[in-house]
Amino acid sequence: MSETTAADSIVAIKGLNKRYANGFVALKSIDLEIRRGEIFALLGPNGAGKTTLINIVCGIVNASAGSVTADGYDTVDQFRQARMRIGLVPQELNTDAFETVWATTRFSRGLFGKPANPAHIEKVLRSLSLWDKKDEKILTLSGGMKRRVLIAKALSHEPTILFLDEPTAGVDVELRHDMWEVVHGLREAGVTIILTTHYIEEAEKMADRVGVILNGEIILVEEKAALMRQLGKRQLALQLNEAMQQIPAELTDLPLELSNEGKTLVYTFNAQGESTGVAELLNRLATQRISFHDLKSSESSLEDIFVNIVRNQR
Repeated sequence: MSETTAADSIVAIKGLNKRYANGFVALKSIDLEIRRGEIFALLGPNGAGKTTLINIVCGIVNASAGSVTADGYDTVDQFRQARMRIGLVPQELNTDAFETVWATTRFSRGLFGKPANPAHIEKVLRSLSLWDKKDEKILTLSGGMKRRVLIAKALSHEPTILFLDEPTAGVDVELRHDMWEVVHGLREAGVTIILTTHYIEEAEKMADRVGVILNGEIILVEEKAALMRQLGKRQLALQLNEAMQQIPAELTDLPLELSNEGKTLVYTFNAQGESTGVAELLNRLATQRISFHDLKSSESSLEDIFVNIVRNQR
């Protein structure tokens, strides 16, 4: 697990537990440090504890044990100071349908006791491509635009930490890519971003580090690039000239599988290893008089890695 010093940490979660009155344990001894200025993706299946964790950090749900600090402020003992530094974009589209985009964003800023700052509100709305919608009522907007309004509201009071809980749920692919650009722009402006997502592609595209939560426990935190190197695998798929019923006994010591009704031979290897073994494979295939007319190489995605991690933990 990657270590983060207190000096470069903006969110520090220590020994966090959450047990509900009915006995259900949602979080178990969570220890997590979020680095200042990073994009951190928290992955996990439904019910893993992602939203509970975010809600505790944001002061919406009380923890049963443990502590959280946000930008140096304890989220319980110094709630107001901590909450001022946090912006939250929830999953639910819970904006006031009959307010205009401008009014609801301005009002959100006022809720945090911030003085009026039309220039900042304009900057936020322009950065989210909402400026031309500023006088329109929320109910007239598309689902994607409503989600952008939620982000605008969360940024209205100039937070240093932004939580995005499933930020592109229900958003079409084109708008999802647009919002990725928005998030990267926020990070460049100095905002630390923590996002939960079901879209593994989203984490792979955006995150600096990835955390995996399962059954209320953090089971892995790692640099995305390092995770891909350590757990990612490459495969070489060879399209055979003649289908095979089974892999010859002389080749069973190799990591080979048959697919496509025996027409494809798949070799799995570690691309970061000292030797991939591909040259040896080709030599041994030639010795066995196994010929092929095409080959294709592919690499594990973050989704493959995530699925394997979760499967191995169950």
